[in-house]
Amino acid sequence: MSTDKGAVEGAAVDGIDRLLGIPYAAPPVGGLRWQPPAPAAKWSGVRSATGYGSRCPQAATDSSVGMNEDCLYLNVYTPTKRTNRPLPVLFWIHGGGFMSGSGDLYDGSTIARTNNIVVVTINYRLGVLGFLDVPGLSERGGGNYGLLDQEAALRWTQRNIAAFGGDPSRVTIAGESAGGHSVCALLASPPAHGLFGGAIIQSGGCPSHTVAHATAKGETFAAAAGCSDSATRATCLRAKSSSELLTAGKDFGGILTGPLPVAGVPELSVAPDVAVRSGRFNNVPIVIGATRDEVRQWALPFANATQVQYERAIRQEYGAHADEVLARYPYSAYESPYRATYALGAVWTDSSVFYGLGGCQYQSLAGRFATRQPRTFFYEFDDPHPPVLGSMPPGFDSGAPHASELAYLWPSAASKSLTPAQQELSQAMVRYWGAFVRNANPTAGGQADWPSYRSGKLMSLLPGDGSHAVTSAAYSTQHKCTLWNRISYNWLPDNPDRLATQAGVPTS
Repeated sequence: MSTDKGAVEGAAVDGIDRLLGIPYAAPPVGGLRWQPPAPAAKWSGVRSATGYGSRCPQAATDSSVGMNEDCLYLNVYTPTKRTNRPLPVLFWIHGGGFMSGSGDLYDGSTIARTNNIVVVTINYRLGVLGFLDVPGLSERGGGNYGLLDQEAALRWTQRNIAAFGGDPSRVTIAGESAGGHSVCALLASPPAHGLFGGAIIQSGGCPSHTVAHATAKGETFAAAAGCSDSATRATCLRAKSSSELLTAGKDFGGILTGPLPVAGVPELSVAPDVAVRSGRFNNVPIVIGATRDEVRQWALPFANATQVQYERAIRQEYGAHADEVLARYPYSAYESPYRATYALGAVWTDSSVFYGLGGCQYQSLAGRFATRQPRTFFYEFDDPHPPVLGSMPPGFDSGAPHASELAYLWPSAASKSLTPAQQELSQAMVRYWGAFVRNANPTAGGQADWPSYRSGKLMSLLPGDGSHAVTSAAYSTQHKCTLWNRISYNWLPDNPDRLATQAGVPTS
């Protein structure tokens, strides 16, 4: 197949042509580090596209792909047997807190095969290499290099996807967690206008940093890297190796203290949440949703908390409203030995204090989209016991935590442990997502109808054939939104481990 930079040849696997590791921009190394993405160089002959490109530098990974600053690659999955009619495109942006992740973690073969669509997955710069904002590093793009990478990959898709059987006029962007944050930022980004015609936000919201916040964070990082002198800071940072930058940036990330898109600059002139509230966003059909127990796992630093420590944390966070919160979420209502974790997990999910994820603020976000876009579709992933990777404490019930829906859409190690009923849900979700990419409506033949959120209903995704529409009032009752929509409070100010320390919780 041909691209505007040269020909590529991949491999066909089970009816899907997989074309991997295609450069969509020049390697951001040397003088291109901390610069907007530059065009990729042309090549002669046929470039092999049978292996993934390197992951962008991040914390240690067990992948055989390896890491390298030369990481701006994308992957295309397209049906081997294609008609002359171009196919719609799903463009996937990975999550990982803008600190980790890569496109190779998401094999698009199943979604492409099931729905007869084209799937694109991408890498983009992460951490300090993708989101550092320090004066003097670059005339443009400071704090948003990773977001500009995503836009460059979308422009590559516009120019080239027709050669892979795709329709550039029918591109749907999608992402989970930081990828979902990215989707909202792209909706609000003027340079991204016209690059896509639909959007899917999975457990992501519309947070951003101000330039002042991002710059202060960048200067703190520069000092940690040994580059505190403002006169030589940029030169000093550019002389550092990527491994030195990763080491110095160990505190650059965090669930609530990590990088975010930076607003108040040309590529993101208005903060995404303000853009959604005011209608100044790319108004396209949208699917948005979260998991039922979004942040329960993130409350595990409180696993050893006593009732006194739990109540102290609530009082620190909700101030004058703490008594109301404690009355609705009493410590005694949750099961031992993880009472504080379950209680805080419920409070934090329902109040949406992690960048607005899950619960009541998320429902409000979906409502704001629906006010301006009739084809807005809201969901909650409600499987009570999805597979969870990683080590959990003995007897701990994770519920449906952040990112647990991914195993149902993208083949992974967790996908292999799905029960037959969960496999049915997986197949249904793949078809729902594919129907939205094809038709701007997720309703798929033979499955429960998924009404638009303007009807006052959302989809509850459950194992087997249990998925069904529920009312927004039922969702509101489940998450106690009468309380959270009435009182004022802020997002959490720090990461859960530090909040636990402040509450006096023992660490072991």
